Amino acid sequence: MAKGLLISFEGVEGCGKSTQLALLAEALRQRGVEVVTTREPGGTPLGEQLRALLLDPSQTPNPWAELFLVLAARAQLVAQVIQPALAQDRWVLVDRFADSSLAYQAGGRGLPWEEVRKLNLLATGGLLPHRTLILALPVPQALKRARLRLSTAAGNRRFEDEEDAFHRRVEAAYRRLAQEEPQRVRWVAADGPPSEVHLRVLDQLEDLLP
Repeated sequence: MAKGLLISFEGVEGCGKSTQLALLAEALRQRGVEVVTTREPGGTPLGEQLRALLLDPSQTPNPWAELFLVLAARAQLVAQVIQPALAQDRWVLVDRFADSSLAYQAGGRGLPWEEVRKLNLLATGGLLPHRTLILALPVPQALKRARLRLSTAAGNRRFEDEEDAFHRRVEAAYRRLAQEEPQRVRWVAADGPPSEVHLRVLDQLEDLLP
């Protein structure tokens, strides 16, 4: 088993990714694992500036422009944070990664699936997560939670305010990923208390855990 592993958390808005990432990070540290946590888009000074542009509701980038902004942030994150951490045998937990582009820009926006996949691989240098956990929550329930968050009460709710049909297309794209890559991509029921969801997360990582 490789010592340095990349684990990504995915899902529709409001599914609980950040909470589960934090719980997993703490559980790994208790097992003596060195952990780096980060997020997409963001995680670097350049990435955070691009994140602000992407989430600004006053901006209306077309789907290709949106994708290339995400890819730029991703390329910087891989080079500056993820690869160095993996080289030091650390686990990297990332709140969204390349699969988000397939879900949001291919599934949600309708860009060609295979073209987005190829561009992802260019941006990441071919890096894929060792395990991707899709936290599954019904779209209406997830969106209700997302739209009530304090972090979306100001000027950064461009995705949360997309029509429900957009988010259903995103969910469908995540289902496609889980069906196409069942070894890497795992579907995790995200209903119930966070502590119960955390146990499901650990179950999907059992073969990788120290």
